[in-house]
Amino acid sequence: MQLEYTDAQRAFRAEVRDWMAAHVPRTPLESFDTEAGFAQHRAWEATLNQGRWSMVTWPAELGGRGCDLIEWLIFEEEYWRAGAPMRVNQNGIFLLGPTLMEFGTEAQKARFLPRMAAGEHIWAQGWSEPNAGSDMAAIRCSAIRDGDDYVINGQKIWSTRAVWADWLFGLFRTDPASTRHHGLTFVLVPLDTPGITVRPIRQLNGQTGFAEIFFDDVRVPVENRLAAEGAGWQVAMATAGFERGLMLRSPARFQETARALVRLYQANREAADRDPSLREAVLRAWMDAEAYTLSTYATASRLVKGGHIGAESSTNKVFWSELDIHMHDTALAILGQAAEVAPAGQPPGSLGHWLDGFLFAQAGPIYAGTNEIQRNIVAERLLGMPRA
Repeated sequence: MQLEYTDAQRAFRAEVRDWMAAHVPRTPLESFDTEAGFAQHRAWEATLNQGRWSMVTWPAELGGRGCDLIEWLIFEEEYWRAGAPMRVNQNGIFLLGPTLMEFGTEAQKARFLPRMAAGEHIWAQGWSEPNAGSDMAAIRCSAIRDGDDYVINGQKIWSTRAVWADWLFGLFRTDPASTRHHGLTFVLVPLDTPGITVRPIRQLNGQTGFAEIFFDDVRVPVENRLAAEGAGWQVAMATAGFERGLMLRSPARFQETARALVRLYQANREAADRDPSLREAVLRAWMDAEAYTLSTYATASRLVKGGHIGAESSTNKVFWSELDIHMHDTALAILGQAAEVAPAGQPPGSLGHWLDGFLFAQAGPIYAGTNEIQRNIVAERLLGMPRA
């Protein structure tokens, strides 16, 4: 497969590259799983918005550039190539944003998207519960209609970025007599609402990347509902498609990690070549990152022409999550024991950076729907196999 770009696409790439060269912070930001780092990343989101780079596929009037998915892939390639900061608002811009575009009213789009693009509203995801992880249909956290409000009671857990986030998009059971996929509603909740308690959850590296959230008679206006009452499962599945498919993990992220892995191997080649399998592992990582890129371009081209992405998004999720683990396993094997005692939060290319990436990669097969569930979806919906 040979990628060929139009003159307009090449000019767009040059514009992105020049802007990033002028604006990407020279000193890496602190981790956004710390309070100081979160504030630094919020400020970076505002800087991106000033250049209208926050989410280039959105319409211009909502803070974007009206780009298609091919241009978005080009933007992501230049973004990662420039070593730009991670996106603290990825739950908002990559997941909720496209969902609002599809299901939101014009008033909701105008209310939420520009503030999301500017980093004024950082979003957390409120799906998982103590007894409803990969099986989201088991959600019990309730939102009962009372006049013009929903009254929410229950608990959410493993909510990414929720410690310092401003809003949460969540799935709640609005029909107490319903079961499984029925009676669920998608609601947008400001996290400073009375009755909400946010408790940080520490990650493997000791930082607070997650939180559990408790709702005690929390009143949220019905106007914060996305789509119809009871249509939450349909909305959430669309959001999950964005999460598992193209948006949350662009191929540029893995291409950049593969390039860094090659540089790491070259810098440690004498020691690494004592184990011939490491060279093969580096080659496999490079080829798999390129294969994922080409596959994504093919999917994006189909979508630009009016096609759709469905259950095949599950194959993407399995592939990129296992690729991420493979690349970081290989990096730590090259570095040896030194990588395991390196301090966290170090700049790209350092020992600590590879260790941070390794720890985070372990979560890849779990978040966005466990890979076991994704394999079931592939088996049943793509391969036509019977349910186990």
